[in-house]
Amino acid sequence: MAGSDTSNPQDDVSKAITAFTGFLNEGTLLDLAARFSETYASLAKTSLEHFLVTPVTALPTGKEKGRFLSIDVGGTNLRAGLIELMGEADGGVQDDGSKPFEKIRRSHDKNWPIEEHLKMDQAEDLFAWIGDCIAEVIKDALDDIPPSECMDSPFGEELLLGITFSFPMAQKCLSEATLLPMGKGFAITSDLNLGKMLLAGYARHLVGPSANGKSEQDEENPSNKKRRLSRLPRIRIAAITNDTVATFASLAYAVKAAPNSRVAMGLIVGTGTNATVPMKLEVLHPAKKDGLANPEAVETVVINTEWTIRGTDKPLIDLNIKTPWDLTLDANSEAPGFQPFEYMTAGRYLGEIVRLVFTDLVSKEPDARLPPSLETKNAIPTRFLSEVVARADDATLTEALQKKYAPISSTTFFWTPTRVKQIRDIAYAVQQRSSALIAAACVGLLDCAHDIRIDRPGQTKANGTEAHNKCEAEELVIAYAGGTISQYPEWLVTCQRWIDALVTKASPANASKRVVLKEALDGGIIGAGVLASMTDDIA
Repeated sequence: MAGSDTSNPQDDVSKAITAFTGFLNEGTLLDLAARFSETYASLAKTSLEHFLVTPVTALPTGKEKGRFLSIDVGGTNLRAGLIELMGEADGGVQDDGSKPFEKIRRSHDKNWPIEEHLKMDQAEDLFAWIGDCIAEVIKDALDDIPPSECMDSPFGEELLLGITFSFPMAQKCLSEATLLPMGKGFAITSDLNLGKMLLAGYARHLVGPSANGKSEQDEENPSNKKRRLSRLPRIRIAAITNDTVATFASLAYAVKAAPNSRVAMGLIVGTGTNATVPMKLEVLHPAKKDGLANPEAVETVVINTEWTIRGTDKPLIDLNIKTPWDLTLDANSEAPGFQPFEYMTAGRYLGEIVRLVFTDLVSKEPDARLPPSLETKNAIPTRFLSEVVARADDATLTEALQKKYAPISSTTFFWTPTRVKQIRDIAYAVQQRSSALIAAACVGLLDCAHDIRIDRPGQTKANGTEAHNKCEAEELVIAYAGGTISQYPEWLVTCQRWIDALVTKASPANASKRVVLKEALDGGIIGAGVLASMTDDIA
């Protein structure tokens, strides 16, 4: 986008910043939240792509116990580890909430980046790699068993596995899932039986009791303990879930909620974004009941909203919130139009938005020449924005930019104080918009689920009298996880501030409620284990 020689670069920067932040006021964001609510209600009732029923029709009691293998497959990393749920303390002592995760023991946690070639390979290759990682965790656990605890099957004949998968999937029961197109840079698009693929990937690590050719007497020799322990157990998939559902379940288990507090929603803002919320079956598309084993016995079910998929951005279009740079990013993405809300808010894309804005502005300057490295798609990672651009002083940031995005020649000084300030201001505006949009979406979703109320024009307004008769406000917890919300400076506090303001402004009826963001630490791993422990309750 070329500009005229008479354009003022600073005016162009100001206009760009305004494009991202000009609508950030209570009135517009509350209008956006109300429109989100109406869109969500419509999609829940009419769409089979959104507001997907999960098999989770009961919530953890906090009393669940057992030892489980958990894995969390995200858009960037794979995590795996062993989870032991301790249940309530002896004597039924109530958790005061100060140390909510003490009743969960974790061990042998491992974390692997999912390399780009794995995302682009055949599904069998990806799941074979996941199987290798699972085997590595189990082998490490077996190696750590003391010699005094010699046993053939330290985990029993099979180890129960809980899986968190950060991608769309269709489920008819908690232990099975059909993988839908993945997004987030993964090339896998065909429907796949997730459980079968994972078991097949792990199967090559299984060895039969006599596969090593040794006699029964040899096996009874204590010196062969390591050989016997090296035989990995079978795994049985007990639970498969989405990352937002896992986040929701993990905090519901870990925190023994007070009478005036409950977990109302799960939220992920990391590489991607998604949300989950319990909803009444009656407000959903009738066909969605087919995904439940016994729909007549179910009143409320935990819903995977898939709130980024096409159609969820109608309010953003109607209010003209999208910028030209958003449209460019969408058009050049791996799946144009597929997840438009995610392209504006999630960690995989914030850095690219900043790059598009910055390079566009520089291109309008007479005789300006961009560093070649800045002309490459995704050249600015969101992590660089959060760890360097948002935190470093001017001198440190200038040095980092000069090193990472070197000019065409050593005699060219591209990173002037003005340009350093520009990229910092653009990044700040993009982050502020991201957190505000997520806040509006959260408020809209809670209104859609009837946990809070947004008064509409012409609607009889609630008077809030009942609220003042209560000793304490009801605390509605949004259990959150994800690197963007957790690690990007000011992201969390900005989102909470907008949620507070919008809930207060939405209706006097909300005076009796407070919506609070609380971190579900490692919710994907813990939640998978929690749901694996609930198989008998949910199946």
